[in-house]
Formats: sequence, C-alpha cells, structure tokens
Amino acid sequence: MGNRDIEKNRGNYPNYDDHAPPPQQHQQQHHQQQQQQQQSSNYEIVSDKRWKSWLIPLIVVADIAIFIVAMVINNCPKNYFGVDSCFARFLGRVSFQPLRENPLLGPSSATLLKMGALQWDRVVNQHQGWRLISCIWLHAGVVHLVANMVTLVLIGVRLEQQFGFVRIGILYLVSGFGGSVLSALFLQRNISVGASGALFGLLGAMLAELLTNWTIYANKAAALFSIVLMVAINLAIGMLPHVDNFAHIGGFLTGFLLGFILLIRPRFGWLERHQLPDYARVKTKYLPYQMVFYFIALAALVAGFVIALIMLFKGKHGNDSCSWCHYLDCVPTSRWQCDT
Repeated sequence: MGNRDIEKNRGNYPNYDDHAPPPQQHQQQHHQQQQQQQQSSNYEIVSDKRWKSWLIPLIVVADIAIFIVAMVINNCPKNYFGVDSCFARFLGRVSFQPLRENPLLGPSSATLLKMGALQWDRVVNQHQGWRLISCIWLHAGVVHLVANMVTLVLIGVRLEQQFGFVRIGILYLVSGFGGSVLSALFLQRNISVGASGALFGLLGAMLAELLTNWTIYANKAAALFSIVLMVAINLAIGMLPHVDNFAHIGGFLTGFLLGFILLIRPRFGWLERHQLPDYARVKTKYLPYQMVFYFIALAALVAGFVIALIMLFKGKHGNDSCSWCHYLDCVPTSRWQCDT
C-alpha cells in the first residue's frame, strides 16, 4: 500500500519518572531528539529492505509448473471424447478442455481431482485430509492462474520485503488451509482449487498489521480505507456463481488473526533506545493494546480451527448451523442460480 509511510517527526517521549531532566542536560536532550528523528526517518527503510523477496517468486514459479504438469496429465486430445473439440488443439497434449466445459482455459475436473483438488467426500469419508493443502497449488485455468499470480506478486513481494519469508510463508500456507477448511464445511458438492484463500489471508494480514501497528503509521485513515475497500470489492465479486467465496472468507479471517500475531512491530523508539538517554528510553517492546490484540487473536485462531476441524471431520454441514451463510458465497438473481 502506497500510504503506509512511517511517521517521521515524532520528538516527544513519554515521561518515566516525576522529574524533568536537569538544565545541564537540555542541550544533550535536544541533540538526542534530533538523532532520534534521524533514526526514525530510517525506520521504514530498515523494515522494508531488510529482506529480499524470493519466496513469493518461488511460489509463482511452482504454481506455473504445477499447472503445466496438470495440462500434460490432462492430455485433452487423448482423454476427451465429447462432441466439442479441445480448445487450442494446436498445442497438442497441453491443449485446453472445450470452453463449454472449462471457460478458464484449463484441464478437466477429473484431472484436478486426480491432482489434489478439494472435495468434501474425499476429505471426510476417504480420509484424504492432505487435499486441504494440495488444492492451494492447483488452478482451474490460465485465467485463474494469471489473476492469482499477479495479485500474489503485487501484495506478497512487499510483505515479504518488510517481514521476511518465514512469517509470510506461514501466513500464506495457514491462510490457504483456513480457506480450504471453511470451503469444505459449506461447499460439500463442489470441488475447489486455487490460491485465493491464501491471497485473501495476505489481505487480512495487511489490515491487522495496520491496526496493531497503528501508532507508527502516517495517513492511517487513507491506508485503512484503501485496504477495506479492496477487501470489500473482492468479497463482493466472490458472491457471483462459480466463485468459492468461503475460501476467500476463511483465508481472510485466518490471515487477519495471524497478522496480529506475526506482523506486530516494536513500538516507536524501541529500535533506537540504545542511542537515547535513560529518561527517554521506552521500557517495553510492545504497547499494551498490541499485546491484547495478540492474545485475543491467538485464542480466536486456535478455537476457530479446533471447532471447524471437528465439525468437518464429523461430517457436519456448515449451512445446517447457519441458514443464511450460503448467501455469502452466491446471491441468486434473475440472471443466475446458485448451487451450493
């Protein structure tokens, strides 16, 4: 987000005792305040460029490679016996399924299932829980793949540069897993593939990161508005038919909670404390409200996964416990019907 600029001119420090510094320290204090302002100017540079992004590009390469493998396995000219011909047949073995079957330019549903697509029956009744992770790496077609990979690069590279590959890797995988769990709970007659849940997790983490590190950012309202607007538009698009919005919602909620846990930054002045006099040093690394967010998010994340996984593997249907939740995935209109 372009508005997430660190505040650069904050020279006021909290008082940690009841006595002001002696007069002879005024000049030193002024010098230290100037030094702190200079250090705070570099705060964003340190956070943004400490790590080089390599995990996100690696994920993009892996997703593209897996899609090519799926197309090779699909082998439309050999395995399709329908009336319509394979699309882009000149591509030979990697030509696409007929557009009537897959308008996204990709393989058949049977191929996706063979490679690990998410399906409730196979996860619950056939004990193939690994599909909750494998489906994140599959895509329904070229259109699906390109849309997700462009979004991943735009969002993920910046986050990895700021927070490193370990935290962003955990965010990506756990958010994708959370999206898969919620999708399997509510969409039991469909198959689901794609990295959308993981991508929404990164969006949720961006929102949580802004909230938990609120005091160190300038242009807070603009940043908050842009993130919320982006999430709202994408969730609204997810209410169209043939889009797995439950994966989006599950990924977003998981990433949002993980953001409070993994993307918490030290309070303003903590990184420069060794260059400051004792009376100006902050005493704790994090602010109290940051720790409140941390523990609430941790408890909610653990409880949410425990409840959702118990419901899933007991064969419960999410719509049985929530009669209106199906509208979160698809809103029927005169132009289309929903099949959830």
